[in-house]
Amino acid sequence: MQIKTTLDVREMPPKLRHPTIFRTFDELGPAEAFVLVNDHDPKPLFYQFSAERAGAFTWNYLEQGPETWRVQVGKKASGSGCSACGGA
Repeated sequence: MQIKTTLDVREMPPKLRHPTIFRTFDELGPAEAFVLVNDHDPKPLFYQFSAERAGAFTWNYLEQGPETWRVQVGKKASGSGCSACGGA
């Protein structure tokens, strides 16, 4: 998986974080990823991805605190993902 960018949301207002993260994910091509940098464990974001982008993403912790969390979030290659919606 190719890393496209790093998105550091630590200084971003909380209400803008998730929309920005999802927009960054949606702009990825197949088999591309970004590194998310956060000041807390983004586990709730993982659950949101699981609900809204089920089967279409990868999630790999690169660093797990205590002050900084880094997660590689990737978009699976075409053909992966939701079979009911054509792999989107």
